[in-house]
Amino acid sequence: MEELPIEYQRVMTTCQGYLELGMPAEALREIKALPETVATQPVVLEMHVVVLIRAERWKAALRMARLLCREQPSQPAGFIHTAFCQHALGDTVGARETLLKGPHTLQREGTYFYNLACYDAVLGNLDSARQYLARSIRLDKRFREFARKDRDLAALHAELK
Repeated sequence: MEELPIEYQRVMTTCQGYLELGMPAEALREIKALPETVATQPVVLEMHVVVLIRAERWKAALRMARLLCREQPSQPAGFIHTAFCQHALGDTVGARETLLKGPHTLQREGTYFYNLACYDAVLGNLDSARQYLARSIRLDKRFREFARKDRDLAALHAELK
């Protein structure tokens, strides 16, 4: 991956700061001001997707996430973001399929298994949701705490006490 010039690294840092302050509109303004040659770099595309997700601009985030998948077909981020947007737009079946058809590199990501758990729980596949959730927790213990509050996993909350 090509390193961004320092002035654009600063823009990325500024975007991250705006997101941490709960100011996605400001982060989006920063991203949109970048020249096209920079805006199409994978690291910038991913930040753009994250900003759009935080702004709950699901359709725009989905388009950008799909572009990230095309630009980096072996990397997990685009597929995780694409599925997340599909789920937010009500296409949980499609979200699940996106993850299952994604690159093998996804299987190193706790988020992959956690999101599959969420999607399966929403779809009523509680046995597989439990298995995916357990796998995500093995990869990162913090997923147990997230799961206790995640409404997608409401059917499993009693088991997480």
